[in-house]
Amino acid sequence: MVSIRTGEFVHDGYRLAFSEYGAGTRPFVLLPGLLLPRSMHDPLARALAERGNHVITLDLLGHGESDRPADMWRYSMALLAENVVALLDHLEIEEAVVGGTSLGANVTLETCVLAPERVRGAVIEMPVLDNALLGCAVAFAPLLVALTVGLPVTRVVAGIVRRLPRTRVPLLNVGLDWIGQDPKPSGAVLQGLFFGRVAPPRSERAKLETRALVIGHPRDPIHPFSDADMLVREMRHSRMVEANSILELRLSPARLTGEIGRFIDECWREPSSASTPRRRRAASA
Repeated sequence: MVSIRTGEFVHDGYRLAFSEYGAGTRPFVLLPGLLLPRSMHDPLARALAERGNHVITLDLLGHGESDRPADMWRYSMALLAENVVALLDHLEIEEAVVGGTSLGANVTLETCVLAPERVRGAVIEMPVLDNALLGCAVAFAPLLVALTVGLPVTRVVAGIVRRLPRTRVPLLNVGLDWIGQDPKPSGAVLQGLFFGRVAPPRSERAKLETRALVIGHPRDPIHPFSDADMLVREMRHSRMVEANSILELRLSPARLTGEIGRFIDECWREPSSASTPRRRRAASA
C-alpha cells in the first residue's frame, strides 16, 4: 500500500495544494494538464511510488484545489514554473525529476530553463510547441469564448455538474471536476497562457542540458507528434517514446508507466546532466 499525504503552502500570496505518494527518497514532481486537477495523475503517482519514488502531484495556480484568482496577468508558463520551484523550496527538496502532461509538459520545460540545477530529469508528455498553433486555435478559441462571453451559461452548467455524484471511474471524475469549476478563473487562465509565450523558444530549448524522456502521441492535432519529435532533436540528452494514443497512459498504462519508471531510475543512478557542470564550477570556485 502506498501512503498518501496532502498539503498546501503559500506562494506569492496564494495557496497551492499538493499530494505526496510513498516514502521513497527520489522525488518526482508530476504536473497535470490544462485546467485539470492533480488527481488526473493519481494512478500513475501510485504506480511510481510503488517503485520506491517519492511522487508529488501539484495543483498549479488556477487549477484543482489551489487558489484560482481571476486576473489573467497572474498566469503564464514562466510564473507557473515558479510554482514548481516554490514547491521544492517548501518541501526542502534540492533536486527532483519533474514531469507533466500538455500544460504540465510546457511548465516542465520552463522549470528546466528557470532552475536547471533543481531538475534532475524531465518527463515531457504531449508538449505544445511550434506546430500546435492551428490545432490549439481551433480547439481552445470556442472554449475561451464560452468561459468569457458565455460566462452566465457556463456558470449554470458548472453549478449543475458540481452537484452530480462522483463515480467509481477516476477518469470520469476528473472530467466532472473539470466541468464543475468556476468558469471565470478558467477563462483567466486561458487568456493569460495564450496571450503569453506558450513554451521556451527554440533558442532556449536547444541550450537545455537536462536529461529528458519525451512521450509523443500520433494523430493528436493539439499535441502534434512533430512537436515531440522536434523537441527530441533539440534537447541533446533526450529520447522519444511513442504512445499508441492519447489515452494509453490513462486506460492501458503498464507500458508507458514502465518506461517512465525506468527513466526515473536512470536519472537517479547517473549524475545529473544539467546540474553536474554547475556544481563542478562551484567546487572549483
